[in-house]
Amino acid sequence: MATANFNMGVCRKGRTAFLPLPAPFPLPKWRGRALMPRLSGDCQVVVSRDTQSRAVVSCCSGVSALSGRCRRRGAGAMEQCVVLLWGWFLFGCSWGPGLPGVGAAALSAATYELDDAYGLGRQFDGIGAVSGGGATSRLLVNYQEPYRSQILDYLFKPNFGASLHILKVEIGGDGQSTDGTEPSHMHYENDENYFRGYEWWLMKEAKKRNPKIKLIGLPWTFPAWIGKGENWPYDYPDVTAYYIVSWILGAKHYHDLDIDYVGIWNERAFNSKYIKLLRYTLDKHGLQQVRIIASDRLWEPISFVLLLDSELHGVVDAIGAHYPGTKTVPNALLTKKKLWSSEDYSTFNDEVGAGCWARILNQNYVNGNMTSTIAWNLVASYYEELPFGRCGLMTAQEPWSGHYKVEAPIWITAHTTQFTQPGWSYLQVDGHLEGGGSFVALTDGLGNLTVIIETMTYNHSQCIRPPLPHFTVMPQRATFYLKGSFYMVKTLQVWHSRLDFESGSSNLFQQLHPVKVWKGSFSLDLNVDEVYTLTTLKTGQKCGYPEPPPPQPFPSNYKDDFNIRNPPFSEAPNFADQTGVFEYFINASDPGDHVFTLRQVVVQRPITWASDADQTISLIGNFKWLPSSEQFLELCEFDSTAA
Repeated sequence: MATANFNMGVCRKGRTAFLPLPAPFPLPKWRGRALMPRLSGDCQVVVSRDTQSRAVVSCCSGVSALSGRCRRRGAGAMEQCVVLLWGWFLFGCSWGPGLPGVGAAALSAATYELDDAYGLGRQFDGIGAVSGGGATSRLLVNYQEPYRSQILDYLFKPNFGASLHILKVEIGGDGQSTDGTEPSHMHYENDENYFRGYEWWLMKEAKKRNPKIKLIGLPWTFPAWIGKGENWPYDYPDVTAYYIVSWILGAKHYHDLDIDYVGIWNERAFNSKYIKLLRYTLDKHGLQQVRIIASDRLWEPISFVLLLDSELHGVVDAIGAHYPGTKTVPNALLTKKKLWSSEDYSTFNDEVGAGCWARILNQNYVNGNMTSTIAWNLVASYYEELPFGRCGLMTAQEPWSGHYKVEAPIWITAHTTQFTQPGWSYLQVDGHLEGGGSFVALTDGLGNLTVIIETMTYNHSQCIRPPLPHFTVMPQRATFYLKGSFYMVKTLQVWHSRLDFESGSSNLFQQLHPVKVWKGSFSLDLNVDEVYTLTTLKTGQKCGYPEPPPPQPFPSNYKDDFNIRNPPFSEAPNFADQTGVFEYFINASDPGDHVFTLRQVVVQRPITWASDADQTISLIGNFKWLPSSEQFLELCEFDSTAA
């Protein structure tokens, strides 16, 4: 049943208002439409439903109400009219789309307070994504301009697309780490090269677009010399600490990159002695600003050990857990440390993936007090048939065609990242909506307020891991009361996404008309599978570029003679190393045609993270090629001890 408030409003000629306000008593209906009583004078107000099931109040001067539409009745119409609205409370007339409604059925209703008068919650540390773990950005570097820069803009440029706050990269260790290997800066003990791979380039491109972006390094694998014959990095912790610190120093010396955080060993055991020695080595080299995250696995046993070991507690700055299912554990809270979901999402980037991402971005804090969430992975820029195909925030896996796709998770990310910054604070709110879903509220402490609301349903927000307990979300009306320093807020900007799982025509990150706050409160009618951002900031933008070229399969005729003296990257285009590391090599001793070659350079099995093959492998081409096809690849140099 439609409900209404009894209020006074002012209409201007020909304008329309979309009104999602609470109401205490029902409107009469006629042929499915809520009706307004006829008013004296030349002004009439009609409440109806538009094609998107929004409540519409139309104001017309010199008109009559007929079938829910305004029709002119004669000349000399009044330019303005003041009416008594027995219907939806009129915020004010506006020129375009307003807040989506949820139909005329009675809604569950609840109220929520946003108040900073009694202090704030935890400090917000940002939203980010992982490049690596592994080789997930491998094909991105091979895109030609302008497409490569366009992809980077969607990921990193502030107030453009995802506008990420954090970039986390793999510290390459020569071993397989999910979708390939990433080269180490030290294949051997006396070998140092800070230009291998593409993570240096990616960090610089991110910093170029957003100088404030936070950088994190984390190893998955280590070169063999670290373990001195053992598949373990902790037997010689001083060697491992030196290796990691050299990567951080190289980032600064060769690329002018300041690393903000460093991890221990991705999803593997931690070692307290090593962590303490890592802190000591960082400080010894003047890297006191580099913080330590531990242990990029589960909440336990790291939380319990931190409570027992005061020295370890003093050197760990944040506890990072992977795929926590929006929950934390009591010991983690007792440590008083920053709590991060330091790897999450890892889900196919369709609408369900977007629903997963929307839900955990809010609920990681609402349920688990996590102040940062980092997606694996940044961009699906690897052959799709490899493990976890298209599990990035966007897809860019065809450098040969230039095709890429800005997927829905990019715009879900923008709902948070474009209207917050690391250093803001969460408000102390419960965050659970009574009809299901969640909300978070953040402030910069200077009067700005951002509220993000999600109403993702169970079937439309399941992440790849962990299993999701069943829950119910229903259409609902939420009324928010602004108190404390926010009481004087008069208007909030509105950004809205609606994920459509039937027609596939989702509305993503659309700016609606502002909500006017009346006496410190406003209301929204929330449907299922929606995301709202309401904010005092006016800086948000949904930007874009012309459509990229259409997709094309890998060319059946492909040639590369590796004839390049100063390659921008150490790997040849489109090769995706799976075991071992293949690099450009100039064989000056060859008098024939094999001067410029591609050589596999790792001759010892690294400290592994996955089950590396016993032979070196690099992929190129189309997984649909058949053995009888005439596609053929020849490596110009072959080292029988390593290939």
